[in-house]
Amino acid sequence: MELRQLEYLVAVAELANFTRAAERLHVAQPAVSAQIRKLERELGQPLLDRSTRTVVLTAAGRAALPHAKAALASVGDVTRAVAELTNLVAGSVSIGTVTAHDVDLAGVLADFHAAHPGVEITLSTDNSDVLMDRLRNGALDVAIVSVVSDERPEGLDVDVLTDEAFDAAVSHDDEMAGTTTIGLAALAERSLIALPVGTGLRTRLDQAFAAAGLSARIAFEASTPIAVAELAERGLGVAIVPSSVARTRPALHPVSIRPELRGRLVLAARSTGPVSPAAAALLQTARRLVVSAGVNRVRA
Repeated sequence: MELRQLEYLVAVAELANFTRAAERLHVAQPAVSAQIRKLERELGQPLLDRSTRTVVLTAAGRAALPHAKAALASVGDVTRAVAELTNLVAGSVSIGTVTAHDVDLAGVLADFHAAHPGVEITLSTDNSDVLMDRLRNGALDVAIVSVVSDERPEGLDVDVLTDEAFDAAVSHDDEMAGTTTIGLAALAERSLIALPVGTGLRTRLDQAFAAAGLSARIAFEASTPIAVAELAERGLGVAIVPSSVARTRPALHPVSIRPELRGRLVLAARSTGPVSPAAAALLQTARRLVVSAGVNRVRA
């Protein structure tokens, strides 16, 4: 059985005439007749009733027609998929990100756009929980999110970008400015400044307090680690921020938390389901440019 035989059968069935089918297919009419007869011999059943002026399908022909159309459609899908993968001349990709990180996302998008100028790119920001939900439901193709260091996000593959401890950070005139470490019980007595619920840092903080049977006194929430740090610099409380923030701001005194709290910034994508060629190319570009060498890929 050959694909052209199925193509000829579909054309004759749709036009109810061998001559018009041959004209559509740009072949000679005898070639159409010969190929369909060859197909009928292979199947052992007549597919067309030629006894009347208008060609009609037999019962076997009616049974075969939808499968012939499906086979031809599948061939078309294969052709289009390869063309898209080769050229990426059309389509769209969507990427989400948490705010305030050092990943060169602009560089990733610029590199991808230069290679695939015909692909539309959409960028959005939100907290990690929302971004991961949007990845799972297909609203996003790729996202940069914060997770607990030992977390394995369900349904997602992640590449680790950073893995660092969280510090408690205070202004230099705070009573904690002379200390180097602090436990959770002592932190529970202080007014804390943290990221909102739904972020990776806040999740880890709340989990640690709950495990210790303590309650965190969250006095202020801010949407980015930098904003959290700025509130602490004004003496409004103890900022819970990544060490890279606490230890690079001259107006803050960093204090290590014991037991240590850690979090990861990761590049995430769905682990199952269809992936468009454009989305696959974006993920490949991001991994090449921003994923540190030698990090472990974690599969959910």
